Amino acid sequence: MPDFCSSPAPLPRRILGSALLLGLFTTGCARQHFFQPDARVPDSAAQAAVGPDSARVTAGRHYRRGAPGRLFFGRHYREVWAQPVTLPVLNLQTAAPGGLQPGKVGGGFQTTSMTLNGPGGRTYALRSLDKDPYKTLSKFLRHTFALNVVRDATSAGTPYGAFVVPPLAEAAGVLHTTPRPFYIRSDENGLGKASERFRGKVVLLEEKYESKENLGPAFGPGAVDLMESDDALAEIYQNPQHRFDQPAFLRARLLDLWLGDWDRHEGQWDWVAVQQPEGPTIYRPIPIDRDQVFFRFDDGLISWLVSKAVRKFRTFGPEYQSIGGYTRNARFIDSRALNEQTRRQYLSTAAALQQRLTDEVIERAARRLPPEVYRLEGPHLVAALKARRDALPRAAAEFYRRHAEEVVVPGTDAAERFVVERRNDTLTVVSVYGGEKARTLLYQRGFRPAETKLVLLHGLGGKDVFELAGNVRRSPRIDIYGGPGEDTVVDSSRVAGLRRMTRFYDTKRNSVADPAPELKIKTESGVTTHAFDRDGSGR
Repeated sequence: MPDFCSSPAPLPRRILGSALLLGLFTTGCARQHFFQPDARVPDSAAQAAVGPDSARVTAGRHYRRGAPGRLFFGRHYREVWAQPVTLPVLNLQTAAPGGLQPGKVGGGFQTTSMTLNGPGGRTYALRSLDKDPYKTLSKFLRHTFALNVVRDATSAGTPYGAFVVPPLAEAAGVLHTTPRPFYIRSDENGLGKASERFRGKVVLLEEKYESKENLGPAFGPGAVDLMESDDALAEIYQNPQHRFDQPAFLRARLLDLWLGDWDRHEGQWDWVAVQQPEGPTIYRPIPIDRDQVFFRFDDGLISWLVSKAVRKFRTFGPEYQSIGGYTRNARFIDSRALNEQTRRQYLSTAAALQQRLTDEVIERAARRLPPEVYRLEGPHLVAALKARRDALPRAAAEFYRRHAEEVVVPGTDAAERFVVERRNDTLTVVSVYGGEKARTLLYQRGFRPAETKLVLLHGLGGKDVFELAGNVRRSPRIDIYGGPGEDTVVDSSRVAGLRRMTRFYDTKRNSVADPAPELKIKTESGVTTHAFDRDGSGR
């Protein structure tokens, strides 16, 4: 389901306008019974043929539409949602080693979800394949045709795409979950208070990687903890001995790009903390929630118009339609976990993925689709993945170009020394030092003004020092955000022909910055400049 909004707030005007247009071809009010009452196919002979431990089901036969509906709204994956397949019936005693017990019910806006508890503190996620965006709409729109329109857009995602990803991620060297599909009986009572909400649904079950109880050999030596993004970010920005595994994150993000997975915001990642024998603790990414892989949206007249207004709603195919659209939702986490990576590293990582993602790997992964679904979509999926693999270096180069335009370089809550060397007209080097007497190199990268227009330095906590030097004609602009500690800026640099290529944002108290030709001091009484916000700009 397209992520029209991240909270139950009114939709953006451009989406509402598109929804109103769509409404010309729909009924005036929301359908009272939109979803299939039970995923089981009402065919007793078909059910008897698969035995008591399996069921013949459809993921969502309510997405079927006639020729006019497909013309205006798009073919999407309607055939796949309505295609009967055979799935195992969920048995809590055998679905995981040691059995499962009901846990906390999830609070997602679209997906029915809950946590299941296994032995030894291990936890598992259970969630429906189908979605209901009812809560994402304003109270007014929940009772209009707009609800039908937004519900129908769920068919742009394929219900079985997440099951194709694990062997591809494994081949790419990216950590992954291993989801499995199940059907939940219409008389299921083993899920506690949530039983009624799950009855008759097709669901996904996977192990959760949010706490150290779920650690295992797959995470390699030195793995000490598992956590969500909020906790990983807090650790990384509190202590300079905690860092992102940026090469691993780049590999994961290029895999996302290849899969057309556009919904990769920070909530879509877990992290494994790995203690290195002699060095910092690094945080390796684990992509989760593969709901939007192989997305297909712009294949109807009206949905094509919507895709032009909202760049992230791109259709998966042999070509990369929009690198900006594919990566928009992940700008926050990308700006923090990729800020060391160079163009050479982007291209070399893409080349390595090309070697790893062989034809055999792709074809084997596609066979994880239910056989009936493979006959509908398998050959097209395989051909698209092969074509996108061959074009991956070009996509990676464009991905890098976008990231290089504006780069965020944060410190931590400890004291650091930021050194900016404007060495010549084609190279500015930014280094960050920490530890005792700020002598340990924590970060270093060269920036070329042809690629990078702005570098943002965030001191965060601690007594930070910012030093700038060099006499050049061209250089990226440097914006400095001191943070809550006592901060000092010393700027002896010059950029000929341009003025004020260094800007310092901080409070009037606890900051020292002597006037200099390139330095524009923008202090204020409030503390808004201390915010290391979602945009990574502090502005």
